[in-house]
Amino acid sequence: MASAKCLILKLYKIMLRESIKFESYNHRMYALRRIRDGFKENKTLADPGEIQKSLKRAEANLGVIKRQVVIGKLYSADKLVIEDEKERNFPFQHKPNCSTTINTSGT
Repeated sequence: MASAKCLILKLYKIMLRESIKFESYNHRMYALRRIRDGFKENKTLADPGEIQKSLKRAEANLGVIKRQVVIGKLYSADKLVIEDEKERNFPFQHKPNCSTTINTSGT
């Protein structure tokens, strides 16, 4: 049983590492969330047959993740603002020439 736990933990870590490689923020976060939730769901499995079935399903999903990462890199889109705010080149990066200040204290 110890080797099965080790194998499950190793598969979990590999799936997380592969999911981080998604170019799309939404796909990356969805994959990470699904992996964590799926492994938490199956944490209480005791039947060796069910454990093996879940492991095979996770290995198949790992293959899907790897393929989708490659496809995502081929057809990547612009990054979202929340991904790397500092590196994006915003078109309106000028400072206003106003001499008046805005009162933000509410009084």
